[in-house]
Amino acid sequence: MTVRFVGAGPGAADLITVRGRDTIAASSVCLYAGSLVPAELLAQAPNGAALVNTAKLTLDEIIDEMVTAHERGDDVVRLHSGDPSVFSAVAEQMRRLDAAGVPYEVVPGVPAFAAAAAVLRRELTVPGVGQTVVLTRTSSNATPMPEGEDLATLGQSGATMVLHLAVNLVEKVVEQLVPNYGSDCPVAVIAGASREDETVLRGTLADIGEQVRSAEITRTAVIVVGEVLTAGEFPDSHLYSHDRCRDTHVPDTPGTH
Repeated sequence: MTVRFVGAGPGAADLITVRGRDTIAASSVCLYAGSLVPAELLAQAPNGAALVNTAKLTLDEIIDEMVTAHERGDDVVRLHSGDPSVFSAVAEQMRRLDAAGVPYEVVPGVPAFAAAAAVLRRELTVPGVGQTVVLTRTSSNATPMPEGEDLATLGQSGATMVLHLAVNLVEKVVEQLVPNYGSDCPVAVIAGASREDETVLRGTLADIGEQVRSAEITRTAVIVVGEVLTAGEFPDSHLYSHDRCRDTHVPDTPGTH
């Protein structure tokens, strides 16, 4: 049988792909990441499905659950918050499953940074302002960052930056980014994006630390830094401009004209 890693999305139960929802409904074992996965998604599992909260399990225990279910002939869904491709700890699980000879698939989900951008009603790649997005984190209480991936180095590009797992160290983030971005650079902190308790803070590197402390935000948040957050004057995209050549034949999509 197969293990399927499914991105459960940023928090709202309806921000999951159709494939992800259908995978849950077809799996007799569901391993989920504790409070990060909404209870409404667990309700999609079939009657009698084994629901395993992995919040307090070690990696070895999680893999043992998967391997045992596979040997029993059960399909397994492994629910991760957001999207499995970013800060999900999926890579080490895949490595263990490869070693055990257990097949697996990945179903992508809506990542936290996309949900945050939607809440802010902002595009993170604005023409003439910012065309690069850096997704990163801080290293305190987590796996050390590779050499050259510290915030001071990454910030040299001035690119839009989205930080995960960093809100509890917002002062450190500010300290490392101000030299490259300036204290007046726009910043937003989005906690619980798409959830009922969603909190949004907007400010600059100069004041965002105080705002975070006052709001007592300590987890489940992303920090977005960059001029794209407040950009109002920028050129239109070339994609729909009058100057773009449209003579090249592109087949019409059914139902369009």
